[in-house]
Amino acid sequence: MAQKVLTANRLLDGIAVWLDAAGNWTENLQDAFVARHAEAVAALEETGKRAFADNLVVDVNVVDVEERDGKLWPLRLRERIRALGPTIAYADGYGAADSDFVAA
Repeated sequence: MAQKVLTANRLLDGIAVWLDAAGNWTENLQDAFVARHAEAVAALEETGKRAFADNLVVDVNVVDVEERDGKLWPLRLRERIRALGPTIAYADGYGAADSDFVAA
């Protein structure tokens, strides 16, 4: 089974967040709790539903990740962009994400 993390967007400001092992929402993917079996994934899904119902987060999803060189790596490009930022510079002060991170 693939490793999975729970991600969402914080309702207060729209920032991408991940659920950590303490049940808190963190802005750092590397701090996310990694579910490694079906029961843990089910618990993540339930936690996400509660957080959505409590108006803490929106766009709640369980996403696939893998570990590469000790770091969590989202398998989908969309999730890599959410974790690190855009693939190109788009405004003053907002540079492109590391190309190694967004490359498939």
